[in-house]
Amino acid sequence: KRFPGFDKESGEFKADTHRRYIFGGHVAAYMDLLQKEDPERYQKQFSQYIKAGLKGKDIEALYKKVHAAIRADPSLKKSDKKAPAEHKRYNRTKLTRKQRKNFISRKKAAFQKVASGDE
Repeated sequence: KRFPGFDKESGEFKADTHRRYIFGGHVAAYMDLLQKEDPERYQKQFSQYIKAGLKGKDIEALYKKVHAAIRADPSLKKSDKKAPAEHKRYNRTKLTRKQRKNFISRKKAAFQKVASGDE
């Protein structure tokens, strides 16, 4: 009961709204809106669509084609993409105890040097 086209208050279901979301109508509408209002952001956000030559009106046809292909053969197909050679690390590597002690001693020495120079 938490999907597009269903109104909680009235308990009504609008199939046309749900269908529009399934076939990417909301994406097409957003593409058209963004293209008119902020072309620079449109270029950035939909760069892969632009590269593939897709416009807002082509999205529904693409979704229909994809749905038909999935229905024809629903088995999972392996991607031809190669796994990245090295995974990205967004968190810092942990320091050893010796490294932490060294870091603290250098900070203390720098602080003492500044404190003794001020007095």
